[in-house]
Amino acid sequence: MTLKFKKIHQDAEIPAYAHQSDAGMDVKSVVDVTVKAHDRALVKTGLVMILPPMYEAQVRPRSGLALKSGITVLNTPGTIDSGYRGEVGVILFNTTDVDFEVKKGDKIAQIVIAPVTQPTIEETDIIDETDRGEGGFGSTGV
Repeated sequence: MTLKFKKIHQDAEIPAYAHQSDAGMDVKSVVDVTVKAHDRALVKTGLVMILPPMYEAQVRPRSGLALKSGITVLNTPGTIDSGYRGEVGVILFNTTDVDFEVKKGDKIAQIVIAPVTQPTIEETDIIDETDRGEGGFGSTGV
């Protein structure tokens, strides 16, 4: 599979894997943005992605930003569908009491490419029984 990117901003950088076996490729900001305390901001990457059909790009937080600065991706994982041809943007959320400065060129998220499965969908009136049943939301303990 080939994944193509078009730069639509002069400072855009094509995403890259930091290590050969990494699942996620790092994406960088093309703008300076302040993510205010307990607020969110859309951070532009200056890239349009051309995904093959039946694949998605999952936008995920970077562990270092989360641990060191309390910055995460708000709708994680964010999904970019193969038919989308707009600029890739990342919704960053600041979980802290201090404003966070994103600088042009900063790594802001990672993207993981995954296959899409679309099952045949049917309506049914019959629900099979399982050992778990309706148990959920902490039913097995904290």
